[in-house]
Amino acid sequence: MSSLPVVRPRPSGPRDLFIAFTVLALQGFGGVLAIAQRHLCEEKRWLTRAEFLEMLSLGQLLPGPNVCNVALMVGDKFYGWRGAAAALAGMMLAPLVLVLALTALYANFSSLPVVAGALKGMGAVAAGMIVGTALRLGSGLRTSPMGMPACVVLGFATFALIAWLRLPLLMVVLCVGIPACVYAWWRIGRSKAPN
Repeated sequence: MSSLPVVRPRPSGPRDLFIAFTVLALQGFGGVLAIAQRHLCEEKRWLTRAEFLEMLSLGQLLPGPNVCNVALMVGDKFYGWRGAAAALAGMMLAPLVLVLALTALYANFSSLPVVAGALKGMGAVAAGMIVGTALRLGSGLRTSPMGMPACVVLGFATFALIAWLRLPLLMVVLCVGIPACVYAWWRIGRSKAPN
């Protein structure tokens, strides 16, 4: 008995992508990456967790904000350049208006101690959201062709180079990213080789 393929929902058009990414953009202060996976994979079910992780990995290597790169890839996946433009516009339009308004307010009230304290507190919240996202996406690594131990070692090496040694991103990509890609390529090739 053959199993039927899972049919995933898809956006109804570029307008649906624009609205979904606008809603996503308005949920995240300090970055929406922490909630993008939940929104796109669990709520909308447009992507599997593995697809999201693949797009995020590629988005981190490309220039520009990670989540904007993901928006472009999601939009392109469903509706080509029109979808990519709609998803990116959804990510950027409302936050642009909000940032301009908040910048004007901050210029007037930045000297108040309560404003400075609030911004420090939001930094801690943003860090917690990033750690939460990393833990949630970590389960997707179980199916990685590199194997979980290699993923853990590479993740720790990346963290150490960025957080402790404070190396620039380009150096981290060269030191960890390239060897990780070569190792994954080797493991995939080895798994497909006839025994």
